[in-house]
Amino acid sequence: MGFHEAHEGSSTPDTTTQPARTPSRRASAVLWLACAAQFMVVLDVSVVNVALPSIEAALGFDSVSLQWVVGGYALVFAGFLLLGGRLADLYGRRRVFLWGLVLFTASSLVGGLATTPAVLIAMRAVQGLGAAVLAPATLTILTTTFTEGPGRTRALATWTAVSSAGGAAGNLLGGVLTDSLSWRSILLINVPVGAAAVLAAVRLLPADHARSESGKLDLLGALLATLGVSALVHGVTQVGAHGWHSPAVLVGLSVGVAALAVFAAVETRYATAPLLPPRLLRMRPVWAGNVVILLAGACFIPMWYFLSLYMQGELHYGALATGAGFLPHTLVGIAAARLAPAVMQHTGPRTLIMGSALLSAAGFVWQSRIETGSGYLEGLLGPAVAMSAGMGLLITPITTTVTDGIAEQDAGAASGLMNATRQIGGALGLAALGTLAATTPGTAASYRAVFLTIAAVCTGIAALALALPAPHGQDER
Repeated sequence: MGFHEAHEGSSTPDTTTQPARTPSRRASAVLWLACAAQFMVVLDVSVVNVALPSIEAALGFDSVSLQWVVGGYALVFAGFLLLGGRLADLYGRRRVFLWGLVLFTASSLVGGLATTPAVLIAMRAVQGLGAAVLAPATLTILTTTFTEGPGRTRALATWTAVSSAGGAAGNLLGGVLTDSLSWRSILLINVPVGAAAVLAAVRLLPADHARSESGKLDLLGALLATLGVSALVHGVTQVGAHGWHSPAVLVGLSVGVAALAVFAAVETRYATAPLLPPRLLRMRPVWAGNVVILLAGACFIPMWYFLSLYMQGELHYGALATGAGFLPHTLVGIAAARLAPAVMQHTGPRTLIMGSALLSAAGFVWQSRIETGSGYLEGLLGPAVAMSAGMGLLITPITTTVTDGIAEQDAGAASGLMNATRQIGGALGLAALGTLAATTPGTAASYRAVFLTIAAVCTGIAALALALPAPHGQDER
């Protein structure tokens, strides 16, 4: 039994198991509402990058504190994802979605009007908290609005495409807004979008039903999970600046691992209403699928970083040109994500995961042949098509596999886990690959080593896909 609270477009519970063939107008509107919220969340991870020099000059940041304009958002976002996901299960998807939207929008307004570094950093952290509440809620809303089957797969494909667009568009949109208006506009633009989303959510999302577990938040588990993930992510993000043996890294990793170990003990033995129910992790689609998501995050999130370094360092592109250079990656990724449901009809999700991972691996091997004198057309464009097509085709089937068969009362926890796993994978991958690049002599050799390593991990993803079961009602061809 999977999510079964509502058919597509229904606002009342229904236990019918037949998937809806054509989504209603309300269901379509809910889909685009969830996608708009997810776009804002993903966009704000990177949209401030190109505005950092303007922010530094306007507010008088020093080089140490400036990094927290980006890091404050990313750290709080990753740290609170498990808690944010579980809140939707305990207090209702509509209510928590609105909490996240209001928090994100209000902090964007105050941050955009900030006149001191402290206020801006604080508001970026609050934005991260709102995003951690909002991101799992968007996925939970989709998986409980659309029943298992083609309708949900198409909705997840759209959500995936929009997520990819948000991640890739950050640098480009940030450059356009900063150049044409000011750095403040990259935050203030969230205000009208967020306000419109709040009004739409009030109108479109059905009222939350009472739950027997309502109010039984696992406070100790929430504290341990947040501390563990935050410390772990903070530790690995310091590797590039300080090295693996520095106290900042070792303390972060030690605290993170210890807190997560205690969290696991509390959840399995003592918590009466666990933040992350152990029954989830006993499900093969969940544990195997999240390992795939972890490895995929370790491949695809660092990809943007190293390609950006190449375009700016070797091709001497400015921030805006670099953002434009990612347009082929973005467009191919979106097209592939939209194509994924149709391909799944013929191959099944597990086969598609294997094929898309191998396609990405081939693209990364191709990308590893780049030389320091390579131009954009001969060095980046061809590999971009293969890598991004594989990435776009991969995310929809793995999301479908992981969410299939999850009980409605665990939907938020499963969504929070998926989001947290991806962020942790990205942080670990970037730290490990950054160290590899730094210790490999020669610019061309370092890029080759990085992309060949990512190709090897993608090949491992294809092998790991054999451990994934086929989702209910979808036979592998």
